[in-house]
Amino acid sequence: MAEMLDRIQELAREAEAAVAAAPSVEALEALRTAWLGRSGRLQEVLRALGTLPPAERGPVGRAANDVKEAVTSRLEARLGELRAAAEGALGDARWVDATMPGARRGGGTLHPVTQMRRELEELFLSMGFSILDGPWVEDDRHNFEALNVAKDHPARDAQDTFWLEDGHLLRTHTSPVQVRAMETRKPPIRAVAAGRVFRNEALDASHENTFHQIEGLVVERDVNVGHLVHTLKTLLSAVFGRDVEVRLRPSFFPFTEPSFELDLRCLVCEGKGCPVCKRSGWVELLGCGLVHPNVLRACGVDPATWSGFAFGLGIDRLVMMRHGIEDIRWLMSGDLRFLSQFGAGVSG
Repeated sequence: MAEMLDRIQELAREAEAAVAAAPSVEALEALRTAWLGRSGRLQEVLRALGTLPPAERGPVGRAANDVKEAVTSRLEARLGELRAAAEGALGDARWVDATMPGARRGGGTLHPVTQMRRELEELFLSMGFSILDGPWVEDDRHNFEALNVAKDHPARDAQDTFWLEDGHLLRTHTSPVQVRAMETRKPPIRAVAAGRVFRNEALDASHENTFHQIEGLVVERDVNVGHLVHTLKTLLSAVFGRDVEVRLRPSFFPFTEPSFELDLRCLVCEGKGCPVCKRSGWVELLGCGLVHPNVLRACGVDPATWSGFAFGLGIDRLVMMRHGIEDIRWLMSGDLRFLSQFGAGVSG
């Protein structure tokens, strides 16, 4: 761990020096991408968290995130310096009436779903998970067959799935990313995948045909339901900043055994009943369970040696619970009057 922490501090010093020496706004933006982008140098360190022992992942993750925040702050400060220098270089070439009100600039904001997705990814990185991605257009094997979904399962029917003419489909969940992870990586695996998914279903206050999920997968030795519950409690406590009331119900998913549904006491109405919870006081938040041996086998993982758990939840519904949004359709409406309420500015 000490070696990793030293490496993080070395990167912090390198970033500080590079930012301080940036000669232009363009050079500064290039540095922002090189250090903070998805393939940036700090992300490389965060991706390596999964190779550390569990007890060391938290301290190293926090140290890396601290450096990321410091680099972001220094980038913004240097940007201000460069812009001020450019203004000063104009000298007397521009006359300014100091008695006139200053020009107001409208700043953009991140979509609330994007804000939540980034927050979740940072949380899972600090817990030692890798962040994975996958295609929106999938094949039958990755979306269904390798996940132990039978040929006659209702999820394959046209009312749920957008099928394409060539036999491919728009992915109905982010679970295919789990399949690709197990096919290409050797256990132990600890990863999450977040992204857009598609369902051919009727729209209402709590259902959309285009929405966002985040999927988690852990494959290690001797994994049990206790590990799953602890991970989900850690997740929800961090997201909502307080204890929340949940219930775990037995359920069925082809790709997990045993399978559960986790419900959250509705935070919009505090359990009194509203359109979001369909007047029940509870919102179905996520499905989870232990990875089915058939799924492990289909992905080339020996279930006699390895076991795992998986979970998937809707990012959109988390946003609704946090902000008290009563209709999921607002999130895809593109209405600037609605979106301007979520004031997190655009950052690298």
